[in-house]
Amino acid sequence: MNLKLNDEEVIRQYLTSSPNDCFETLYNRYVNKVYNRCYSLTKDSEKAQDFTHDIFIKMFSHLDRFEERSTFSTWLYSISYNYCMDQLRLGNRLTMTALEVEDEESDTHAISTDEPVDLEYSMQQLSRAMKSLSEEEAMILRLKYQDDMDIRQIANLLQLKDSAVKMRLKRSRDKVRQLCGATIFAD
Repeated sequence: MNLKLNDEEVIRQYLTSSPNDCFETLYNRYVNKVYNRCYSLTKDSEKAQDFTHDIFIKMFSHLDRFEERSTFSTWLYSISYNYCMDQLRLGNRLTMTALEVEDEESDTHAISTDEPVDLEYSMQQLSRAMKSLSEEEAMILRLKYQDDMDIRQIANLLQLKDSAVKMRLKRSRDKVRQLCGATIFAD
């Protein structure tokens, strides 16, 4: 299969001829991004791997439903996010485990003297603030600042209007600022 084809061309080719090549090409292009999205939501490597495989199976079985109203990557990202959130809700688990909290506490004792103490303190405050947000508030901030998505991409992913995304971002940033007692985000 020609690796220079864009995602939509690969899918069109699959629908008419070679599904195994199509799956392999799309899998190789996106497996790391999907895994990273799953890991950022679950904070568990094994779950992230399992979810990644499940997502690709789901994506491939529904590939004929891809209508090209958005890019393939946005469509796959939406499937990934929704699948992970559904699994987390079903398991009634939080994205943060006690083990990670213990790891973070032990890491604060291992800070080198070269790192600025103020930055470390700010990062700890931000981490605590993010943990106290609802899943939706934390997710919209991560989409914007961690995944570097723009307003339109977030709106498409969450099936919201641009203005709703902007308002939710503002409210979430304000809440983090209030919890941290400092200006964390640049507008």
